Amino acid sequence: MSEPIAVLIACPTGDTADTLARALVEAGLAACVNRLPGVRSTYRWKGEVVTDEEDLLVAKTTRETFAALERFVLSRHPYEVPEIVALPMVDGHAAYLAWLEASVDAS
Repeated sequence: MSEPIAVLIACPTGDTADTLARALVEAGLAACVNRLPGVRSTYRWKGEVVTDEEDLLVAKTTRETFAALERFVLSRHPYEVPEIVALPMVDGHAAYLAWLEASVDAS
């Protein structure tokens, strides 16, 4: 069995987030991507503290697929240094986790 993970990806609001979410699922790199609009992010960038509105994508995939997902996001993301952070799923509903694994193409 694969190791399920959730990948957080911060995006500009609107079409960029929608397009990336759909593309990840269509490419078989994520079983599901939730888009959380209205995230307010505060961060340091080039020596300044900045606050922006963003959308947060939560992509459900497997650890085995992470490298391909990361390359895919980097090739399509408008940010110079996008947030792409994987979090382990320590447990979950067995049927959901089986569906997740079956829905992701780890090749």
